[in-house]
Amino acid sequence: MERGLPASIEIAWGMRERSGKGPKRGLSLEQIVEAAVNVASGEGLAAVSMSRIAKELGAATMSLYRYVATKDELLALMVDAAFQPADAPATRERWRAALSRWAHEHLAVLRRYPWVVRVPLSGPPIMPNQVVWFERGLWSLRNTNLAEEEKVSVLLLVNGYVRNEAILQADLQMAAGADSTVADAMSSYGKLLSRLIDPVRFPAISAVIASGIFDQRDESDADFTFGLERILDGVDALVRQR
Repeated sequence: MERGLPASIEIAWGMRERSGKGPKRGLSLEQIVEAAVNVASGEGLAAVSMSRIAKELGAATMSLYRYVATKDELLALMVDAAFQPADAPATRERWRAALSRWAHEHLAVLRRYPWVVRVPLSGPPIMPNQVVWFERGLWSLRNTNLAEEEKVSVLLLVNGYVRNEAILQADLQMAAGADSTVADAMSSYGKLLSRLIDPVRFPAISAVIASGIFDQRDESDADFTFGLERILDGVDALVRQR
């Protein structure tokens, strides 16, 4: 027997009317999600709890359960709120440019809300904004001769690359600390590594250090773009085969 959707997800999809009645201050699902996103953005995902959000809204903790049944449900709504609908590819935009733009815009969302990558994946996209992103990504490949399952596989590959890049950046920034940048941390790492290794034993690493790559303070997306373009080179080869 098919299970029903949680009420909050039905509301998000417009399948159920939003209750006009609520606890004091006219509490709504949108207010709860917005407060949770603000807490996660300011204090980290670990700070998000039903009691913390209720305190933020000046409401009783139990009142939140009239709108969202569990914390996992709240997290799903928070992630979807972070992913505002992606722009549709331009009519004449070629698949590679469209998919590249999709990837860069996806990364921008994860940089703006780094806590999103700390939310465990619970399955394929099901929330409205995320489904729109899924649609936009697949639509980028509409003019290729790839089979539908191949389009999904390409999107999973690119999505995984974007997510991994966002996790790496978030981890490096956490290691660097609030008062430093990833570029500063990498520069310090290069200096420390040069003191520890023997060039004879580690010639390849020594060559990288000597190139000054760890001292480059380039905060652009050059590394991300390089990797993305290599992935798209492979996809392009497949598209040409088809």
